[in-house]
Amino acid sequence: MRIVEAAIDHYARTLPPEPPPAPDLEGGTLEQRAAFSLTLNAINFGSGWFPTLRKPSGLSGYRTIEAGLRARGPWTAAELTEIQTPEVAATFGQDPEHELMGLFTLALRELGERVTVEYFGRFLGLVNTAEGSAERLAETLATWPTWRDVSSYEGHVVPLFKRAQLAAADLHLAGIAPAEDIGRLTLFADNLVPHVLRLDGVLEFDERLVGRIDAGFLLEHGSPEEVEIRACALTAVEMLVEARGDTNATVVDNILWNRGSLPRYKARPRHRARTTAY
Repeated sequence: MRIVEAAIDHYARTLPPEPPPAPDLEGGTLEQRAAFSLTLNAINFGSGWFPTLRKPSGLSGYRTIEAGLRARGPWTAAELTEIQTPEVAATFGQDPEHELMGLFTLALRELGERVTVEYFGRFLGLVNTAEGSAERLAETLATWPTWRDVSSYEGHVVPLFKRAQLAAADLHLAGIAPAEDIGRLTLFADNLVPHVLRLDGVLEFDERLVGRIDAGFLLEHGSPEEVEIRACALTAVEMLVEARGDTNATVVDNILWNRGSLPRYKARPRHRARTTAY
């Protein structure tokens, strides 16, 4: 893995100044919108399983999950504490025996239990304890077991915290929890933004790794190549932010992630790992 530093300045200039909007529950109360955003990010993982999901025509794995939650509406915290896998699977149109539905259930129950016990059942209670700081909210979420996204690389601890940071950013972009320190967040390191950066010539992968990805082989979460992909993408985005001088990693991530839905990027396989990190 390497960052093509010579491509950074030109690529930075191609990025639009404003990102697409974050997912939101239009017409909901502020509490319902906070619940929707936090619940969606609690289960915003599983891309390694997405090829095995049932997906409505034209929807990706993520959009399938988002559509299911939007159609049902967010659960209350109390409902989440008792949720069972068959209800989770029915909400998202999947089989209860699917491994990902069991993992979703664990994540949803933890969210419900935390909000119920620590924030009196109010999702806005969790949001408001951050006192307008995206970084503080992300740090809180990152301590929860199902949100903790930390890998190791050659003896070094590599905290990436994709979902914890994304939850804080989405709440900010939706206007639910505006944060003056949004620039403190990094890339939400997943498998799509690195894919976009690779196809656009900002990242360069070893040819043998590309061959494995193109052949559909799963990478092991926490393996050196998987950590490098995520960490190099994060670093590349920081370089793009610096080159632009008028943006932040949240904006760049949102632009690149949405760019990944275009046919040019969907035509090539991206790396997949079966993990709850992304």
